[in-house]
This record gives sequence, C-alpha cells and structure tokens, in this order.
Amino acid sequence: MAQGYETQSYDVIQTFSEGEIRFYPSVMKVKTNNKGGFSSLFKYISGNNSEQQKIAMTTPVHRDKNGGSETMEFVLPKQFDLENTPLPTSNNVEVYQSKAGYFAAFKFSGYTNTKKEQMIIEKGKKILAENNISFTGSPVVLIYNSPYTIFNRKNEILFAIKFSK
Repeated sequence: MAQGYETQSYDVIQTFSEGEIRFYPSVMKVKTNNKGGFSSLFKYISGNNSEQQKIAMTTPVHRDKNGGSETMEFVLPKQFDLENTPLPTSNNVEVYQSKAGYFAAFKFSGYTNTKKEQMIIEKGKKILAENNISFTGSPVVLIYNSPYTIFNRKNEILFAIKFSK
C-alpha cells in the first residue's frame, strides 16, 4: 500500500535483471483521455457518477501515451465489479473491466518525466529481448505517489507480454 491507499494486486511470477514478470488479475478501472486527465477521474471518484458515490483512491495511476493520445486510468477498489460499479456521468470518462494478463515491470524512482520514462522503456525493451520475451502494445507508466510526496517515490513501466509458465 502506497500512502495508505489500496494498491492493485499482482503475483510475481519470475524475477530477472532489473525487472519482474507479474500476473495481474482482472480489475475494474476508470479511464479518460488527455483532455480530461486527472481532474475528470478525480471527479468520478469524488461522487460525479451515476450513484453519487464517493470511491476511495487507489494506486497506481496508469498512464499510456499510445501514439500521442494519452490516457489516464484509476484502478477501482477490489469491492467493485461489473454489477456494482457506478457509471460515469461525464462523456470523457469510461468504466471497464481489465483483462487479466502477464506483464513485465521495471521500477524507477523520483518524479517521472518523458526523458526518464523513455530511458526505462528502452532499457526494458533490451532486457526483454535478451530474455526472449515479446511484448504487445505500448508500455504503460504506473505512478504510485501523489505529486506532494518528495522522498521515496515509486514508479514503474509495464509491458504487456506473451508469457507461458
């Protein structure tokens, strides 16, 4: 748990140089595009939803910069499923259930920025290639801390991978 928030669960399947293979179970998520960003997601969990229900913040925040169109996602707490998740009232917010899958994760610290992310992405691609692991889609940045946390910040880059035990 980062900062006392519920953190998305996963199982570590294998560790290797500077990274690990994880299995993430399916979870409910809420996402928006760059136009809405953090503000739209925060409004949703603050009660701007079909049930006017306040929803606890979780970690990490997922950011995907796929082809220049950035999306941001919050993982909803474990008690939410397809039956009880409030619908968004904003057109630029979407609720969905993620697919379970395998991912390669590479940690880094400090505040994140494009240069740092690109460095970790390139390093991750090299490590995956060295281990004959192929990935699909674009890497996703996971941010675990609020912007106000100065020390011991945790971030990760996730690659969706093709993996079999």
